[in-house]
Amino acid sequence: MKSKSMYSDQTKIHHYKHRRRPNRSVSGDIGIYIFLGICSVIMVFPLFFAISQSLKPLDELFKFPPTVMPRRPTLNNFSDLLVTMSQSWVPFSRYVFNTVLITVVGTFGHVVIASMAAYVLAKYDFPLGKTFFKLAVVALMFTGYVTGIPNYLIMCRLHIVDTYWALILPAIGGSMGLFLMKQFMEGFPMSLIEAAKIDGAREWTIFARLVMPNVRPAWLTISIFSVQALWKNPASTVIYTENKKMLSYALTQVQAGGIARTGQASAVIVITFLVPIIFFIFSQSQVMETMATSGLKD
Repeated sequence: MKSKSMYSDQTKIHHYKHRRRPNRSVSGDIGIYIFLGICSVIMVFPLFFAISQSLKPLDELFKFPPTVMPRRPTLNNFSDLLVTMSQSWVPFSRYVFNTVLITVVGTFGHVVIASMAAYVLAKYDFPLGKTFFKLAVVALMFTGYVTGIPNYLIMCRLHIVDTYWALILPAIGGSMGLFLMKQFMEGFPMSLIEAAKIDGAREWTIFARLVMPNVRPAWLTISIFSVQALWKNPASTVIYTENKKMLSYALTQVQAGGIARTGQASAVIVITFLVPIIFFIFSQSQVMETMATSGLKD
């Protein structure tokens, strides 16, 4: 027994020494890292420059050629923006409340509805199931500009124009979330679902306590897309009442104030992309896993 064990260990060592190594040199690794570093700088520079612009006083904003770093950094642009927004007859906090409410409710509803539909399409066979999913995939081809008029006519029939639901319902019914969740859930083992049913678990319990925790990367990715779309949506075509309008609309009005508000416009740009970027930074690892369509396998 001892000799067999020694022979097995030697075989493992021999296999370890002669296993295939990556066919790449050290210089190749260095070249890849340099290339990725250059790409990172190119992608980060616009964000860095936007933040830098928001910290510049007005005279530096009009300087030519423009400088990357502010020589006299200041937060006056943000304070001036707050002063301008406070002069509106609708409080600034109202725009923030509207945006946060619509973003949270729309994102939550989109994740729940898309997950429930994707679970059924991925794990159960029923008549016209594949046809329904094909229609959802075809819907991805059409942008909001194409579907804007049909959506508006439907919302008029439902009498939800100039209400929060005019933004929440289209967000809930988005086809992108259904597509991503369905593709991700197909990798979830059906054997686990069957074992849970044998143990007496109900369908909703299986979905909420077994499936959803294991597809967390997918619904976090959907949440990022939904937050980005709702947070920056001005909703000027479906919301008319001033105290129901979004933060993006109010900030856009500040940007249209002319040359005197150039500094405030720079601050507006930072505020607009700040929340989606922060949300993405904390969820980026989950996004990469979803885009790679990884998951559990049978």
